Amino acid sequence: MSELKSILITGCSSGIGYDAAHALHHRGWQVFATCRKEADCDKLTAEGLTSFVLDYENETSIDAGFDRAMTLSNGRLDVLFNNGAYAIPGAVEDLPTDALRQIFEANFFGWHHLSRKAMAVMRAQGQGRILQNSSVLGFAALRFRGAYNATKFALEGLSDTLRLECHGSGISIVLIEPGPIATRIRENSVPHFERWIDWQNSVMADSYKNTLIPRLTSVKTKKDRFELNASAVTHCVIDACEATVPRIRYRVTTATKIMYALKRLLPSRMLDKILVNI
Repeated sequence: MSELKSILITGCSSGIGYDAAHALHHRGWQVFATCRKEADCDKLTAEGLTSFVLDYENETSIDAGFDRAMTLSNGRLDVLFNNGAYAIPGAVEDLPTDALRQIFEANFFGWHHLSRKAMAVMRAQGQGRILQNSSVLGFAALRFRGAYNATKFALEGLSDTLRLECHGSGISIVLIEPGPIATRIRENSVPHFERWIDWQNSVMADSYKNTLIPRLTSVKTKKDRFELNASAVTHCVIDACEATVPRIRYRVTTATKIMYALKRLLPSRMLDKILVNI
């Protein structure tokens, strides 16, 4: 690359954010790799990245993290990659409303707050890109993923609106839509499940006991069907950062592409018969 460009990435402790941060750093980008925990930032710093805390659930942390990035980049930001998120597995009827409020802080409201700060800088520059790490679950619902589905569906709608409002501004809004990726999201969701879901008293207790809990707590010995490594997402992130005209959506994994086709082609009731068994 002929000039040093800057990117702020959230959720870099592992998985997609971690892989993208290292890959873009090696490509010559000025990468600000943020995490929710100081210990994770220390690890990334030891690996040669510029890392500091940015917690989506804390506006003071968002403001401080963004200001630090702007200081280090002399006020320039070419790309924001909103990535950090978590899940609360559980049936919708078992989700306390406070659980939804909390996950929306981390997966949606915090993203919006950070994006608005980035937009102000990008408007002044006359250019920039905001990458939103959505999901196949941002347009296709699955059982026991209601909280995560809700945040990603909301993200898709907000991003589509923002893209229309940014038309002609030099600012691109890009949605990344991964399917199954080898990350720690399943393991990281266990504490949230244990905190919020009273599964023993649920009408779906048998489904929790026989299906969901074993899936959450079992040690994986092989990849799920269609599952890819985080590098598959990074490939799309790099294109979204460096292409002259990035795509509006990057659908990652065969599962995402199949689901998109099914959503377009099948009546809802027929699709439900497929999805209820997944």
